[in-house]
Amino acid sequence: MRKFPEPIQNAVAGLSRLPGVGPKTALRFVYYLLKIPKAEVLQLSRSLAALTEKIQTCTRCYTYGESELCEICADARRDASILCVVEEPRDISTVESTGVYKGRYFVLGGVLNPIEGMTPDALRIHELAERLQNDAGVAEIILALSPTVQGESTMMYLSKRLAPLGRKVTRLARGLPIGATIEYADEVTLGDALKGRRDA
Repeated sequence: MRKFPEPIQNAVAGLSRLPGVGPKTALRFVYYLLKIPKAEVLQLSRSLAALTEKIQTCTRCYTYGESELCEICADARRDASILCVVEEPRDISTVESTGVYKGRYFVLGGVLNPIEGMTPDALRIHELAERLQNDAGVAEIILALSPTVQGESTMMYLSKRLAPLGRKVTRLARGLPIGATIEYADEVTLGDALKGRRDA
């Protein structure tokens, strides 16, 4: 394999650590960065440095923000009686993009997956239970986790773990996506769509 100058090797090694980026893609990125104006590369460098300097983890919900409390936790207009539990901070953006949900959030930090070391102790399950014990105003917990095997097992675990707290625990409805045909729907999805049917 061709030996590159050390700065290129270091940049490729650093970029290769990003999810979904292998050495070939990282090398393409490096060549692109070498081709664009130096000012653009420096601007990108400053933006990346600002991530570690200015962004911190919210002490209440564990998403990212510019202060101790993120914008959502600090917003008194949000409905504090509903708490939406998501896997990762990026999931908050997805839920927010609907414009429908007006409650608060809690980032679990992943889903149960013992093979990859994601046990209950590796997630923020204790912190979630503690938050609910200290905040009697939360009436409903929405489990907004992906409907994967790991997501399902995590939701079942959380439902049992949170049951003694006496709060309403719900999960996102599932069913047929718009534009899909029934012919190609799997039995589980179609079954959930039938169970969750509503007035036309």
